[in-house]
Amino acid sequence: MKIDLTETTSSKINQALISARRSIGTPAIGMVLTLVIVTDEENAYDALRAANDSSREHPSRIIAVIKRVSKSPRAKRDARLDAEIRVGSDAGSGETVVLRLHGELANHAQSVVLPLLLPDAPVVVWWPEDAPADPARDPLGALAQRRITDTYSAEHPLDELAVRAATYRPGDTDLAWTRITPWRSMLAAALDQQPAQVVSATVEGESDNPSCELLAMWLADRLGVPVERILSNGPGLTAVRMESKSGTIVLDRPDGSLATLCMAGQPDRAVALKRRETAELLAEELRRLDPDNIYESTVKFGVERLGGPTEPSSVGTGQKRPEPTGAAAPAAKKAAAKKAASK
Repeated sequence: MKIDLTETTSSKINQALISARRSIGTPAIGMVLTLVIVTDEENAYDALRAANDSSREHPSRIIAVIKRVSKSPRAKRDARLDAEIRVGSDAGSGETVVLRLHGELANHAQSVVLPLLLPDAPVVVWWPEDAPADPARDPLGALAQRRITDTYSAEHPLDELAVRAATYRPGDTDLAWTRITPWRSMLAAALDQQPAQVVSATVEGESDNPSCELLAMWLADRLGVPVERILSNGPGLTAVRMESKSGTIVLDRPDGSLATLCMAGQPDRAVALKRRETAELLAEELRRLDPDNIYESTVKFGVERLGGPTEPSSVGTGQKRPEPTGAAAPAAKKAAAKKAASK
C-alpha cells in the first residue's frame, strides 16, 4: 500500500501511517528500530531496496531523507515537505516513509525526522553516499546510536579513512569494514588451527579499495607485525599471506566468490568467500548497536603506517603512497606530527 502526501507535515505523516496500518489489518507495531537513510534521488532506489531486504531480519521503520536542493533564490525560500508512505508488501517487514525536503527545509531535516522516530527504539542513520565529515555532529547523526558510512563510495576512499579516524565517535561504523568480516573470521580461524607467531603479512587487492586497507591495518594492529599492501586487478580483496615460523598461511580469492585456504602440513581447502550485497552488509551492522572497539582501533592505526602499496611484480620497490588531499589532509598531517613527536 502506498500513500502520497504533498505539502504535508510530520503530524499528518504520523496520522497517515496509523490509518495505513489499520486499513491493512496490522495496527500493532512490531518494529525494533528506526533506520534513517540520508541520500539523493540518484541513489534512493538502491538504498531503499537494500534497507527493505535487511528489514526482513530487522523489522524497522525506514525513513529516507532526500534533500531537493534548489538553485534559484525563489525556490530556496519555498520550503515544502512531500512524503510517500509504504506499508505492507511494499515496505518489506516494516514500514517506509520517503521524505522529500524542498527549499530551506532541507537544512532542517532533523526537525522533520524527530517526530517520526519510533518511541523507545534505537535509531540508526545510514549515508550510502556523501557522508558528513563528522557523522556524530551532523544534526541527523546526533539523533542516532549507530551511524553507518561507506568510504568505498567516497571520491578519494583512502583519504576518507583518515577523516573517519580523526572524527571517530563511539557508534560510528563503515560498510568497508563490514565487507571484510568473513576474511577476518577465516584468518582468525586459521591461526587457531595452526598456532604460530606471525612475523609478517601481505594483503593483495585492487587500488583505492578501503576494505583492503582496513584488513591490512587490522592485521598490523592485532598481530603487531609489518603488513605490506600489494596491488592487484581485483575484484576487491584477492589474497592475504601471513608468514609464520611454522610456514605460510595463504587465503587466496582470485574470482571474488571462491577462496582457497593453504596452510603448511594441511591439504588445501576451498571456502566460500563471495562478495556480499549491500542488504547483507546492512543487516550485519543492524545486529549490533554497541560501539565497535575493534573497528575504532583499526581505523585509528593509520594507512600511512602500512608498507606499500606496491605492484605485484615489484614487491619491496613500489612507489610511495601519494599525499592525502582534500578534507583528509589536515587529519593526516596531524597524525603524522603526532607520530613524529612520539619517537
